[in-house]
Amino acid sequence: MTEDRKITQAASTIGLGTLSSRILGFLRDMVIAHFFGAGMAADAFFVAFRIPNLWRRLVGEGSMTISFIPVYTEYLHHRSEEEAREVVHIAFTLIGLILLGITLFGILFSPVIIQMIAPGFVKVPEKFQLTVTLNQMIFPYLFFMGLFALSMGILNSHRHFFAPAIAPIFLNISIILSVLFFYHSFQKPVMTLAMGVLAGGVIQLLFQIPFLWQKGIRFQFNFRFRHPAILKIGGLMIPGLIGTAVYQLNVFVDTIFASFLPLGSVSYLFFADRLLEFPLGIFAIAIGMASLPSLSALASQNKREEFKKTLFFSFRLTAFISIPAMVGLIALKTPIINLLFQRGLFDHTATLMTARALFCYTVGLWAIAGVRTMVPAFYALQDTWTPLKIAIVCLIANALLNTLFILFTPLKHAGLALATSLSSILNLFLLSQKLNLRLGKVEMGKNARTLFRSLLCSLPMGIVAYLICSVRNWSSTGETLEKALVLGVAIFLGLSIYLFCSLWMKNEEMIFLLKILKKKTR
Repeated sequence: MTEDRKITQAASTIGLGTLSSRILGFLRDMVIAHFFGAGMAADAFFVAFRIPNLWRRLVGEGSMTISFIPVYTEYLHHRSEEEAREVVHIAFTLIGLILLGITLFGILFSPVIIQMIAPGFVKVPEKFQLTVTLNQMIFPYLFFMGLFALSMGILNSHRHFFAPAIAPIFLNISIILSVLFFYHSFQKPVMTLAMGVLAGGVIQLLFQIPFLWQKGIRFQFNFRFRHPAILKIGGLMIPGLIGTAVYQLNVFVDTIFASFLPLGSVSYLFFADRLLEFPLGIFAIAIGMASLPSLSALASQNKREEFKKTLFFSFRLTAFISIPAMVGLIALKTPIINLLFQRGLFDHTATLMTARALFCYTVGLWAIAGVRTMVPAFYALQDTWTPLKIAIVCLIANALLNTLFILFTPLKHAGLALATSLSSILNLFLLSQKLNLRLGKVEMGKNARTLFRSLLCSLPMGIVAYLICSVRNWSSTGETLEKALVLGVAIFLGLSIYLFCSLWMKNEEMIFLLKILKKKTR
């Protein structure tokens, strides 16, 4: 089986697992929107949850996994089974101790942390104290998610992707059940959300254990922290905390700026980001995670040409999916938000404000997705410093653009989302230039043609989907089944038009996917 097919099949497994999680995630957000709206309690939870959620992005889908896999893959290919297993034991011991220290630190210094990430909350003591309390309840989630990330790195290195991909559904189920069963049991009902987050983290980690046992892996203590593999993983991971997740860090910076804006701004950005994460998680992150073991194996065997071919196949496949997702979200932003969130305390004004943020986030979707396929290439080459340097430049650019849009434009919270999109485009451009220098001549023209063709095929899709949804009024609440039917027809016909246009234009990615589908059906 070629590496392209391995990546596609692995990405399909991750994508299906992520799709299940995202659907439940939207159900979770619908429950939150219904019970808490976009007021003080929701703002407080979203800020408190931002830290563990960022940690999951930085570690679970970022530096720990992406630093561990290239080194561990090298040991699996070129060392004995016992040596590879020793790396796992030492990593478990060291990471567990570090996570325990971070958790205790976070609980003790939560007031300082909240003051740093949401300084505007200090002006409202009740809101600030509620956020601190929620943050202290949620912080142990970091410990369990860190060990979950290590488990995911081990399983992915063995080309097992199902268990880590499906695990996040337990977080969403846990939060939903906590709210539904315990909402009336707390003086401050928002505490049920924090309780659900913590329980979800524990369950996600426990779910990985049987699959690790199937691979003959059991966590044991080993304090040989100066092992060469551990030193190499640490050297990759430290700069990777920023380099692998610059988009999530930009969203985090947006939260800081949004805390100074009118009430609800944090919530508008949160709900818009949740919608953007749907295509990102199902396609871009899935392809990036699936490609890393293949790229790491090719890099360890010094197969440079195959490495380039595999990398840019992943990029073009991501573009083929992310560009129509971008156009579709722009065309259907208001109907989607109305259907998913507009109920209870989440009114039409909140829908419009969230739609503005979603539009500005979505214009950079293709670049955010592209970054997620480019960064693993640097890690497969065991180079984390280049993405770090570029990420710092983009973080500074995002902060400057945030200031500019808030002070000199009427965009407000939407300006924060637009700044994140622009800095993501800058990030993709700089990463591409560095890879071009590092790998030698690459097929930039072929990549550009894929982007252009995908955009051409997406435009009629977006127009048709928008026209179908425009037949009804999306300002009212209720009529869920009718709205779901109209939106479903718009999505189905729009997707059909995109696929037809791609086939008519003989898009290489479309033809490749059809070949795989034919082999599967046989």
